[in-house]
Amino acid sequence: MQEPHRRIVVLNGPNLNLLGTREPDLYGAESLADVEKLVRARADEAGYRVDFFQSNHEGALIDRLHDERGQCDGVVINPGGLTHVSIALRDAFLATQTPLAEVHVSNVHKREPFRHHSYFSDIAEAVFIGAGIHGYVYGFDALRRVAERA
Repeated sequence: MQEPHRRIVVLNGPNLNLLGTREPDLYGAESLADVEKLVRARADEAGYRVDFFQSNHEGALIDRLHDERGQCDGVVINPGGLTHVSIALRDAFLATQTPLAEVHVSNVHKREPFRHHSYFSDIAEAVFIGAGIHGYVYGFDALRRVAERA
């Protein structure tokens, strides 16, 4: 049995730096700082480290994922708009064999049809859609359970 690293990474894709101010009727008024506070509190309770990274650039997310290869128990990711288009980011998860939990603040299935397809859901340990920022905590918990039973 492999000992868990006791570390989860949270990645956020394009436009999530605007969370809390961008379309608050759809995404709510909570910011990425609120996400970090919420997840960090859960990580502290569980005795885990958690690191956060947001980029509006696909390549920066891929580079960070490559850097994390073998260094964490998994990645909670909200790929934002890359969800529906990024085969490259999907391939990075497959190539690095990094467990992932996919998170979307809004219920993408109540939105435009192009948002209904994800390049990540079928390779994710868990998917949380429409739970607001609490989806990040659910994703953290799912990856923690996976790590602890490995």
